[in-house]
Amino acid sequence: MPTVTKEQVYEALKECYDPEIPVNIVDLGLIYDVKIDDQDVVHVTMTLTTPGCGMARNIALEAKQKAKTVSGAKDVFVTVVWDPPWDPSRISPEAKAKLGMHE
Repeated sequence: MPTVTKEQVYEALKECYDPEIPVNIVDLGLIYDVKIDDQDVVHVTMTLTTPGCGMARNIALEAKQKAKTVSGAKDVFVTVVWDPPWDPSRISPEAKAKLGMHE
């Protein structure tokens, strides 16, 4: 049974930002899934706002580093996927308000 929780990982990932947008990657809806195996190895599936994002590697590396700060996490693997494609409907209501977007 893992000792690390999804909630802990999501909280750590909220410290990771897309450098072009002043909102964390969780509230932007870039995190598609977090799984933790029985050995406390964390698997994060995420996307980016566009496939051509020049910061893709940096954001994925930062997400890995932030998730590794979770106490008990043995290792972290981040997979960037493009399907389903990200769209603004994935942004949290709080982030939409911060960005001046209206529902």
